[in-house]
Amino acid sequence: MSTTSTQSTPGAYDVRELIGRIAKRLNLSDRQVRGTVDLLDEGNTVPFIARYRKEGTGNLDEVQIRDVAAVAEEIRQLEDRRAMIVKTIEEQGKLTKALRAELERAETMSRLDDLYAPYKQKRRTRGQKAREAGLEPVVEAILQGGDFLGIAQRHIGEDFGTVDEVIGGAKDIIAEDIADDADVREHVRDEARKSGRLGCRRRRGGDEDPNFKLYFDFSTSFGSAKPHQVLAIRRGEKEKVLSAGLEVDADAMVRWISRRKNNVQSPAARRLVDEAIEDSFKRLIHPSTERDLRRELEEKAEEHAINVFGLNLKNLLLQPPLAGQRILGIDPGYRTGCKIAAVDETGALLGTSMIHIHDGRKANAPAIIRALVEKYEIDVIAVGNGTGSRETEQAAAEAIRDMERSGSVAGSVHYAMVNEAGASIYSASDVAREEFPDLDVSVRGAVSIGRRLQDPLAELVKIDPKSIGVGMYQHDVNQTRLMESLDAVVEDVVNGVGVDVNSASEQLLARVAGIGPTLAARVIRHRGKVGQIGSRKELEKVRGLGAKTFEQCAGFLRIRDGSEPLDRTGIHPENYDLARAILKQAGGSSEQLGDPAVARGLERLRTSGELSALAERHNVGKYTLNDIVDGLLRPGRDPRDDFDRPQLRSDVLSMDDLEEGMQLVGTVRNVVDFGAFVDIGVKQDGLVHVSEMAQRYVKNPHAVLSVGDQVKVVVVSVDQDRGRIALSIKQAK
Repeated sequence: MSTTSTQSTPGAYDVRELIGRIAKRLNLSDRQVRGTVDLLDEGNTVPFIARYRKEGTGNLDEVQIRDVAAVAEEIRQLEDRRAMIVKTIEEQGKLTKALRAELERAETMSRLDDLYAPYKQKRRTRGQKAREAGLEPVVEAILQGGDFLGIAQRHIGEDFGTVDEVIGGAKDIIAEDIADDADVREHVRDEARKSGRLGCRRRRGGDEDPNFKLYFDFSTSFGSAKPHQVLAIRRGEKEKVLSAGLEVDADAMVRWISRRKNNVQSPAARRLVDEAIEDSFKRLIHPSTERDLRRELEEKAEEHAINVFGLNLKNLLLQPPLAGQRILGIDPGYRTGCKIAAVDETGALLGTSMIHIHDGRKANAPAIIRALVEKYEIDVIAVGNGTGSRETEQAAAEAIRDMERSGSVAGSVHYAMVNEAGASIYSASDVAREEFPDLDVSVRGAVSIGRRLQDPLAELVKIDPKSIGVGMYQHDVNQTRLMESLDAVVEDVVNGVGVDVNSASEQLLARVAGIGPTLAARVIRHRGKVGQIGSRKELEKVRGLGAKTFEQCAGFLRIRDGSEPLDRTGIHPENYDLARAILKQAGGSSEQLGDPAVARGLERLRTSGELSALAERHNVGKYTLNDIVDGLLRPGRDPRDDFDRPQLRSDVLSMDDLEEGMQLVGTVRNVVDFGAFVDIGVKQDGLVHVSEMAQRYVKNPHAVLSVGDQVKVVVVSVDQDRGRIALSIKQAK
């Protein structure tokens, strides 16, 4: 996590003013912002600040802390831009007191750029050409009501050979001056925001792509444009299917500009200025406004899409693990067959195999699956949801039915569909090659699918988050910003769950606050030398893991059966003395963590308020005190236990089996602006439109559903030809 330094902010804004601006922008107190900025400047990571420095931030969470950092950086960039503009205009000898005051008052980048527009170096324009030809006296004559025709006659030259051409050049100068007027630009932009529309049509000669059919004749106000609409239109334009633009009342805007800028008394000259204004609007102002507002819309849409992806990714990473289960992972495929990998309770590879589901060998598939289940004592079959998943699912279900009929497994084996997005990325990665150098790429994918069901977080951290398909137009947004956001999500989830230092992969350890890839590799090497790391304190022996790094990471690392019982909790070592004192006051010790009698004593102390004096003696605030007591009451707690477990099945449905009104239980796979996609056990996920989510009006689908939720749904309609299933939650009983 990069820190945010107030020291880089231009001197015109001292630290106190910076803090105040951030606080106002985010609706936080100055104390919260100041504490957060100071902690970031000291080199602390976001997870550490959010978990172990709550008193310093007033209990801000990770998202709020990152918002403080982002706004501080935004203000810094604004001030850098302001300083550059002031310096540039000053060097031109054109910085008046009034202009300096305007620049100092500007609160947004767009206002700064509007003020800078007349002084900014431009490509050679029509107006510049006219100025170079010395036509400014003609402009002055038009605006002042002088003999502009006579003056124009005297300025006929090589570039402007007639009076009409000279007058045309003068109008070009007027048009550019009006287009560079900061107040005009700001007014037009504001009016377009309020009353403008985003219009879209099928591009002449463009394909009749059904994916964009909705936008072949589309118009919506700028204020009402939905993020997914904005991104869909932009994609359609890139693919040369759609043509879109800003629709405004041009006549009304031209009249407003004329009232403000055309004070000429002479009717003939006034007409020339109005013509210049109309040209300025159509040729310069409107295109510029359209670019600005489209960019504004698209940036908001991108940020929204990134947030949606992040929220869905977070809920996917928080899916509970199937601890202690042996998994048979199957990576479906037609031409090259379905690759199979069996993994034990720890994720270690037991064996591999293959089945075919599209030719004469299809009939053998259930028997092969059954033999593998029995050989490796498999608990759950994990089937990837890619191409061929429907047929693979049928083979798995048939194998389970055969075993149940024979009584060999007594109904204990089930299967689950697993989102395999990114499995192929992992299979060809350096990480996969290091883990399984002798395995075929596709077999590595089967291992990944099995492990995803076993422990989603531990496996998914090995994959580029962008490759995990829970986003909306993720390939159309700023990839750097997307990566930063998703990395932050992974970092927050990993540290929120905690990492077992003796079983974690290098990739998982690298996500722990303060560690990173280099130190993670050193921790793994140290673990290999000593066998088991016995305590958090022992980590200080790892080369490069100094006091600051230990401070940042120690609380997020768990040691289950070490020499210090508190090491399996989320309590930071800096607070062990207080934790032991609390346990002693509750009638126990750290060796008795989890004992019901000690837990009752802790609850009594918490409700009685007796711990306040103890916390004060240890210089610990109420937030940290509550976290310590929580850690003592629930040692080793996994926050993922609060989420719905994967849905396990033993039989299979097809779209042919679906009927309107049928009620089913499904798992939410993706949540987007217009609804949620739900896996109901058939090849195609069904869509619960936002209007079918609840009896009440739902503005934000994420307020109702999350990835991984198990929900009751009713089948509303089935479109076999288009492969679409409409579902309803509000109609379910």
